[in-house]
Amino acid sequence: MSRVDPKSTKPSESFPDVRALLESIPYAVTIGVKPFFMGEEFTLILPYSQDNIGNPTLPALHGGCVGGMMEVCAIAQLIMSNPEGTYPKPIGINIDYLRRGKPVETYARAQIFKQGSRVANVRVRAWQENFDSPIATLHGHFLTT
Repeated sequence: MSRVDPKSTKPSESFPDVRALLESIPYAVTIGVKPFFMGEEFTLILPYSQDNIGNPTLPALHGGCVGGMMEVCAIAQLIMSNPEGTYPKPIGINIDYLRRGKPVETYARAQIFKQGSRVANVRVRAWQENFDSPIATLHGHFLTT
């Protein structure tokens, strides 16, 4: 998957409030992320913005912006999987920065590996041109009660 076109499909009817969910997370509003659905599969899009550049010489996306986007993606995925629950709180997060984030749209997709009664294990992949060439990955544990 090289490109995602947010205009090509509409948000799933199963998750009509995902935009409201993202608007309730201040950092998501600050960096300007947008939701995108292909069927039931949720992808978060970080549109290019000069404000998200960390190194203007290269130029490269700020690592904190990429990490924050992946954390927001994980939290949104957990909330969508349990809409009646509280906002998940990060317990521990590890991020691997694999390559430079170019000044283009960036995508993230979360996968819940294990969701217990109190703790969830989530992995997130962030990519740009090619899903198989991630720019960063996140492995996180979240308190869900």
